[in-house]
Amino acid sequence: MKYVFIVNPHAGDMDRTDAIRRGVVGLPEEADCEIYPTRAPRDATAYVGKWCDEHPGEEVRFIACGGDGTVNEVFSGAAGRENVSVTCFPCGSGNDFVKAFGGAEKFASVEKLLRAPTRPLDLLKVGDRWADNVVNFGFDTTVAITINKEREKTGHGNKNAYTKGVVTALLTAMKNTFTVKADGETLNPGGKALLCTVANGQYVGGSFRCAPKAETDDGLIEVCLIKPISRLRFVKILKPYTNGEHLDRPDMRDIVVYRRAKKVEVEAPAGFAYSLDGEIIYQSRFTVEIVPAALQLAVPD
Repeated sequence: MKYVFIVNPHAGDMDRTDAIRRGVVGLPEEADCEIYPTRAPRDATAYVGKWCDEHPGEEVRFIACGGDGTVNEVFSGAAGRENVSVTCFPCGSGNDFVKAFGGAEKFASVEKLLRAPTRPLDLLKVGDRWADNVVNFGFDTTVAITINKEREKTGHGNKNAYTKGVVTALLTAMKNTFTVKADGETLNPGGKALLCTVANGQYVGGSFRCAPKAETDDGLIEVCLIKPISRLRFVKILKPYTNGEHLDRPDMRDIVVYRRAKKVEVEAPAGFAYSLDGEIIYQSRFTVEIVPAALQLAVPD
């Protein structure tokens, strides 16, 4: 088997390329390892696709070294390819995807990543794009857009940018206009909601356990919609939502709509934005479908 490390040198707080190189030195698999630092957004997807085209039939494992964006790019390039498995060396700021499997620490050993057994991984399909973790929109997308604008101004994200994002969302995004259908059932007939997560994984935003019952290989999408609420109630439910308790709390049953589905349809006004594994996309109408066992994911024991 070949092992290809796709490294985002800008992920997290430092470039991990040299650390990964040191990690493979002396391993029996060293001669079969390749390290590729990405050069631009979407470069990882293009490189993985090109590698598979140039090595048809060859067994390979791609290791995404970065944050959730890098994982999405690598997995998107590998989706549907034969003789391919994927895994990740998490070194981003959030690392939401791996939390469904025990957290970043479980994936921290290069040696274990090379020898880890595989399991099927479902993916979400949105048009011609793939998502391994979550498609979400509403309140938290407003937060993300604000953070991105601050990053463009200053060159980096920080706690102040996050605080500004939350304040902006509290002022402007408590009642968002969109309609969600899960397998044909309209979840919010009035066309309003605070937020909605369409999930394959369990976590979003670095710490929010939005879909605590999600399984990444059950062939189902977890859909959780929160109805519009007051700012005071928002403060009260933030902790249980963060901890993943919102699906079972009696005092939240009136505002939480939860379904499992195979197809989710979203309609919204022009200029609507949603987040696909952290990337902001502007689209007023889109469909999310589940693709069972789209990849083989290597998870260390």
